[in-house]
Amino acid sequence: MPYKIVSFFAGAGGLDLGFEKAGFSIDWANEFDKDIWATYKKNHPKAYLDQRSIIDIPENEVPECEGIIGGPPCQSWSEAGSQKGIKDKRGKLFFDFIRILKVKKPKFFLAENVSGMQHERHKSALNNIKKMFREAGYDLYYQMMNAVDYGSAQDRKRVIFIGFRSDLNIKYKFPLPIPRKDKKVLKDILLDLDGKAVPALDKQKPNPNVKILNHEYMIGGFSSMYMSRNRVRSWNEPSFTIQAGGRHAPIHPNAPKMEKIEKDEFKFIKGHEYRRLSVRECARIQGFPDNFEFIYKNVTTGYKMIGNAVSVPFATAIALSIKKHLE
Repeated sequence: MPYKIVSFFAGAGGLDLGFEKAGFSIDWANEFDKDIWATYKKNHPKAYLDQRSIIDIPENEVPECEGIIGGPPCQSWSEAGSQKGIKDKRGKLFFDFIRILKVKKPKFFLAENVSGMQHERHKSALNNIKKMFREAGYDLYYQMMNAVDYGSAQDRKRVIFIGFRSDLNIKYKFPLPIPRKDKKVLKDILLDLDGKAVPALDKQKPNPNVKILNHEYMIGGFSSMYMSRNRVRSWNEPSFTIQAGGRHAPIHPNAPKMEKIEKDEFKFIKGHEYRRLSVRECARIQGFPDNFEFIYKNVTTGYKMIGNAVSVPFATAIALSIKKHLE
């Protein structure tokens, strides 16, 4: 029998998909954002989706399970965000994750968050979270990891908390990075999609002429913040981090690198097309399979779901290492 998992802050389900690929069973998931519900249900038909905020979920309504996984919303810890951390109500959602963990007492948990959480200004909040995980009865293992080291074609640094219930006496070791020669680059995963993307319609509406599922890209100008650095990675490099906003999607690798004008200012080179990566290209970079359908009325929602997800190969590598230790 596969280990039963409960997933909080499930989003589109990148973390869930990684655990399923490793042989776990996601029976119950929770996601509060209504823009994501249709996508989660379509792609995870076996899981029950609870649609309340975690704040409103009593512990006794969470099913018995062997593991609890989730990535509490990261905007409040993000380097791109306001960096309010635990002072932001979204930052406090960690406490509800721990509240449920304390009562359900599964064999293990996994919590994922952005690297910005390690910023000096969040030091006491981070130490407090670690202390609470230990006080909940878990041996805690904590590490900053980069998804590119675990089969994802992007540089994506994330903080990973893994805990095993103390009575199990499990001495956990994080999975080792894959060899440099095996790391994926953009040509490994995007080349067959080249030349097939279509632009979104006016006001970022989906394009009905799309031939490949979700293979449409956001249109419109680029902000001065976007133009403050190069946004192009070439075919033989991994992608930049896929972010949750379409406006910040990297540029397709067919374009040459942007030209530096001065500090914090770059420009596009004339005579070349600079377009954002499509929703499907971002999904590929995050490791979602091509039959995984993102359902949205506006392409910006597609980018948001993908950018907020955990990279699937990265999630799979961690899930396999957890499974090995449990067994």
